[in-house]
Amino acid sequence: MNLEYEVKYHQIEENYWWFQARRDMVFRLIQEMHLPSTAEILEIGCSGGPLLQRLSNTGYTNLTGIDVSEAGVAVARERGLTNVSCMDGAHLDFSSDSFDLIIASDVLEHIADEAQALREWTRVLRPGGQLLVFVPAFPFMWGKHDIINQHFRRYTAAQLTSRLQQVGLHIKRQSYWNVGLFLPTAVVRLLSRVIPGTETPAKDDFFATPPLLNKLLRNLITIENRLLRLIDAPIGVSVFVLARK
Repeated sequence: MNLEYEVKYHQIEENYWWFQARRDMVFRLIQEMHLPSTAEILEIGCSGGPLLQRLSNTGYTNLTGIDVSEAGVAVARERGLTNVSCMDGAHLDFSSDSFDLIIASDVLEHIADEAQALREWTRVLRPGGQLLVFVPAFPFMWGKHDIINQHFRRYTAAQLTSRLQQVGLHIKRQSYWNVGLFLPTAVVRLLSRVIPGTETPAKDDFFATPPLLNKLLRNLITIENRLLRLIDAPIGVSVFVLARK
């Protein structure tokens, strides 16, 4: 990840509407699994640990986090998370069959060898264990945000499920996420390619939001999250898949 962006990421991830809404969706999906509080949970790409912190506050006791960012791991430790370490998500230093749940939110697109990463994630899952993966959706929406984030790819739901099936995982659920902002995001991305004079240096999409707008956007997607407990969305800015070993 670009160093300047990495610093920005750790500064905003706790309170920025997009990160809050995604964590809310991940948390809702975990709640639906009805895991025991003693379940072994690994978050790949834990960054500064806000999701792990929420899981800990909910009562989960066996939480592990890894991230390639030393700065992110340092922030997580400052927040009181002790079982976090700096590690390559494609080469895990864990024994096989170690975890009941693995969470990887916006991680796979950063890894050049996705097959190697998915083999490793499957290896450390226990039989019956579950893998929850979020990634950016639709290759046609590739933009400067992907470049500054050092992404290798974006995915359709079919592409992501195919990759998971290739390593022997069974698909439980697939859906797109962040539906409400799909159309404006897609329009901006597509217009930036065809309108003269829009070729500016690569920058991310995390624009400064006043507190009221931040709250409105967070609440909008949180409402969507509630609906996504009942239905699978056919479009969205991101896509997630829940699979079982």
